[in-house]
Order: sequence, then structure tokens, then C-alpha cells
Amino acid sequence: MATIHLIGGEKGGVGKSVFARLMAQYMIDHEIPFIGFDTDRSHGSLLRFYADYASPTIIDDYQSLDSIIETAAEHPDRRILVDLAAQTHIPLAQWIDESGVLALAEELGIRLCYWNVMDSGKDCVDLLSKLLDQFGSKLNYVLVQNQLRDESFNILEYSGVKDRALDLNAKVMTLKRLHAPLMTKIDSHSYSFWAAKNKDADSLNGLGLLERQRVKIWLNHAYQEIGAIGV
Repeated sequence: MATIHLIGGEKGGVGKSVFARLMAQYMIDHEIPFIGFDTDRSHGSLLRFYADYASPTIIDDYQSLDSIIETAAEHPDRRILVDLAAQTHIPLAQWIDESGVLALAEELGIRLCYWNVMDSGKDCVDLLSKLLDQFGSKLNYVLVQNQLRDESFNILEYSGVKDRALDLNAKVMTLKRLHAPLMTKIDSHSYSFWAAKNKDADSLNGLGLLERQRVKIWLNHAYQEIGAIGV
């Protein structure tokens, strides 16, 4: 079955693009063929770090969005990875509703999975609640608890929203925080995560031995979490 992986979360700064890059690297490292779509007009991470696998998508252009479904239908052997920029939910939802995307996807045997990337704050809980209100059981959900600011997700745990998601068969994974100066260094040199773990200090702008080790540990944990969910 073809699968479209939507990497979203609506709130800016929660790590959606980092997670989209991580998913791309996971598929490359596990030899899972995929095609990427990047909706961020100004800071397209998939286009920047994985240009050979991604193409730009205009979120408020139906014809541009149509190509996501059409590509999934034409290439059922490939996963489709869509990096959703912040504040794109309204045009995306409008396209889904007015184009009958969910009914057509079911007819074509295309599975849609929404990876909701969130930090530990209340805003993310409220936005998740709105997402569940709108789509209910029509989507498959994964709650990506990104520990970039805090390891505790008590607001989500006690809000009742997580229970609602679990009742809809949502899955949950944890994304550990990568040392901030190291992530900054990776981004400043436009390294893919493969390059980050393999470029040594003797390479131009390479990472130190322990820096590469931290990347490997971070990737290994993330891969275990993603593997448990399945792509």
C-alpha cells in the first residue's frame, strides 16, 4: 500500500523540518524508496538537505498539492514524505475537503499518516485537539514528542487530548534532543545527518570524534522509535 507521510504540527519552532530530515535519512539508510515534497517557501529543509529526493510544493495551489496524491498513485512502491511548514493547516485542510482527498485515497489504497510534531507546551496540545476535531478517525496519527525544550509532556498527559488520540489508534514516539550547538553546526554547513555522522575532523568543516558519536547515538534512538511505529 502506498503511504503518504505528512510531517506537521502547525506551530512553528517545534522541529517539524528536523523530523522530516530525520525521516528522509531513515528511509535512505533503510533503503526505503521515497519521494519528498517541501511546502516551506523560505526555509525548505528537504530541498536544502535532500535535494535529490524532494521537490517544492505550493500549499495554497491545488494543482501543486494534487501532485502529492498523483505521485502516490503512480508510484505505489514508494513512500511519499511531505514536510508541512508552520501555519499551513487551513489551506491543506481546505484542499483535502474540497478535493475529496480522503475518499479518493481510500479508493486508490493510499494510506495517509499524520506525524504531529509537538513540544511540551500547551499550544501544541490545543492544536492537536483541533486536528482531531477536524479529521477524527479519517487519518492515522503519530504523536512525535520532541524533547527539544523539555522531557516532560505533563500538559499533554493530563489534558485528555492524548487519550482522545489513543482512542483513534494513534501511536506515540519520543524524539530526544540533540545537543543544540551540534545541531547548529550541522545546519550551518548544510550537512545531511549521514554527513554529520561520517565527516570526521580531517574533512573540511568536519565534526569531532565525540560530536559524531553524539549524532550516532541520537540517530540510533530515533531510528528505534521510528522503526517501532513503522513507515
